[in-house]
Amino acid sequence: MKEKKILGLSYPWFLVSILWVVAFLNYLDRILITSMRDPIVADFQLNDAQFGLLTSVFLWSYGFLSPFGGYFADKIGRRKVIIFSVVVWSAATVFTGYAQTYHQMIISRIIMGMSEACYIPAALALITDYHKGKTRSLATGIHMSGLYAGLALGGVGGFIAEAYGWRFGFHLFGIFGILYSFVLIYGLKDKKASAEELAAAETKEEPIKISALLSQLFKNYAFIIILIFFCVLGMVNWLVNGWMPTFLKESFDLGLGEAGISATAYIQIGSFVGVLLGGIISDRWSATNPNARLNMIIIGFLVGAPFLFLLSFTSVFAIAIAAMFIFGLARGFNDSNLMPALRQIINEKYIATGYGFLNFLSTIVGGLMVYVGGALKDAAIPLSVVYQFSAACLILGTLSLFLIVKRTKK
Repeated sequence: MKEKKILGLSYPWFLVSILWVVAFLNYLDRILITSMRDPIVADFQLNDAQFGLLTSVFLWSYGFLSPFGGYFADKIGRRKVIIFSVVVWSAATVFTGYAQTYHQMIISRIIMGMSEACYIPAALALITDYHKGKTRSLATGIHMSGLYAGLALGGVGGFIAEAYGWRFGFHLFGIFGILYSFVLIYGLKDKKASAEELAAAETKEEPIKISALLSQLFKNYAFIIILIFFCVLGMVNWLVNGWMPTFLKESFDLGLGEAGISATAYIQIGSFVGVLLGGIISDRWSATNPNARLNMIIIGFLVGAPFLFLLSFTSVFAIAIAAMFIFGLARGFNDSNLMPALRQIINEKYIATGYGFLNFLSTIVGGLMVYVGGALKDAAIPLSVVYQFSAACLILGTLSLFLIVKRTKK
């Protein structure tokens, strides 16, 4: 029977296309605030630590709820969790634009973090439910490119703030997200189990309990290594995402809008190239090497992390642009391959829960480091030193993945 197509796409690729927009909004809504630092700081009379806390509380609430978001996606279905997530975080985005006090800003960021926590584990699980083997990394990578587009466009928040005030962007994109949820209601569907999967499920006993699930995950050597690596990556990513506009503005004497778009655009262009290139190469390489997806992540950051170090002390803006692009390329290699690699390591039935735990620890650590970055800046320690430390940690974290590759080869 010939597969029915939607807008000329098979359903697995149609799914990627409509979730791409959601991924775009997911990161756009959360990152808008970082490129609007000056007017928000002036409006609420904040210091840098308080401004950093706005991103930190988002990440902490996001992190704490991520395992539950993943568990609910495994338990009640990816579709319901995705739609719920989009509606609530979009409403929180709208509310952010109406906040009149710092405490209201904190509350809106917490609600946004809690609701966004449900999306990524559910979305990546659903995409990899539909995409097997030959298309898994590429489909994952294309979806993740939506996150990069959201980060890149989030940089225009500085221009929006200069032209219309900082509140306008939150109203505009929040309302769009609420309206787009109707597309998801009609367009998303959970993957039905095949006859073989149903037959296998019937032979199993009672569903695994949460305690048994946690035991299964945390007794898995490879999962622990990836968890450590992802914590380091979360720390680095959010120091870059949260403070790069400020770093570029101060280091290269850029305007608010130019610093905001530069901080996101060059890294995300590199990441976009990286997810496509990394996805295509690893999908082909995995046919002959079971460690192909992990190897792509290792190659990416062993090349890309030193360029973050270079970025921290160069005084030439053209070199800074090249460094941001190559660091972004490495992030793309990671993002197209992490979920496919994870599905080779843990029970696929609980893949969303496993990814939720990765988000949990990485965003808690990332949120802490965004706050610490602001506190260090208040203490007159330059962001360049923070980025040098981050690059060194990322190299060490990447090297830890060799422990998985080495054990697999035995």
